[in-house]
Amino acid sequence: MKKNDHPNFTPSGDRGKACIIIAGPTAVGKTTFAIQLAQHLSTQIISADSRQCFKELNIGVAKPSAAEFQTVPHYFINSHSITEEVNAAVFEEYALQKVNEIFTQHDTAVMVGGTGLYIKAFCEGIDALPDIDLAVREKIITGYHQHGLQWLQKEIEINDPVYFTKGEIKNPQRLMRALEVKLSSGESITHFQTQQKKQRDFKIIKIGLELPREQLIKNINQRVDAMMEQGLLDEVKQLHQYKNLNALQTVGYKEIFDYLDGAATLENAVEQIKINTRQYAKRQMTWFKKDSEFKWISPQFPLSALQADFLSGK
Repeated sequence: MKKNDHPNFTPSGDRGKACIIIAGPTAVGKTTFAIQLAQHLSTQIISADSRQCFKELNIGVAKPSAAEFQTVPHYFINSHSITEEVNAAVFEEYALQKVNEIFTQHDTAVMVGGTGLYIKAFCEGIDALPDIDLAVREKIITGYHQHGLQWLQKEIEINDPVYFTKGEIKNPQRLMRALEVKLSSGESITHFQTQQKKQRDFKIIKIGLELPREQLIKNINQRVDAMMEQGLLDEVKQLHQYKNLNALQTVGYKEIFDYLDGAATLENAVEQIKINTRQYAKRQMTWFKKDSEFKWISPQFPLSALQADFLSGK
């Protein structure tokens, strides 16, 4: 009997297939847990991380190690270049294709990541957004680098008051996306968000990993220190000429760019990475906790109990 045919595991989607989503904040232990689960079920993993897909980014996005890659096949890691446009719609198409490929040989697939919008797009679909004027995008990114989050918030308040009252105004990536849509199309990004859920013909099981706040903060601080020891500074130096690309508007890179541009000391830049990562983890938890379909467990939760308690459909 294959592990996928465990008598307690009975996917109830139209095709008898299931995708198990492992989500949660950064540094909670998602990679290790997902690999162990994929091994247990003899299946493969699709990453739902909006930065690990870029082959030029390595240390700063906490990709799985070479040994972990060899243990379980992963998709949407090193799959794109930072010069390519990658967004939730691109991920939806990519992930649906890969999950169907996995389903040709396995009853289950595992998806793991912390990019909530990508996971939502995979589960429910996402509305098509208008083409973005690249000159507009460049101007917004430059403005953010020069003036920070408050500038972005003010621009949104002026240009798209609808989003300002309804959207995530503490998330710079979301703000930049909303602003570029408004300035490129003349319409609020909310105009394109119909919230009509698409139906998938496979079961989706959502599992969230969480830790006590003190432990997560400790993990984050240790991870940032380890990244610096592994050579994050040199990695960012090599990418400095690309700092205005959308792919580089991410924690761990933009703070080091500030150091390289003389706007911060290295010590302050590293501390800012830790602060911004903690804030990002908090936003991730806020996003995922809004979804009542998630069942929350510790990263140390035993797989045998997971099989019986969460995957049986009981």
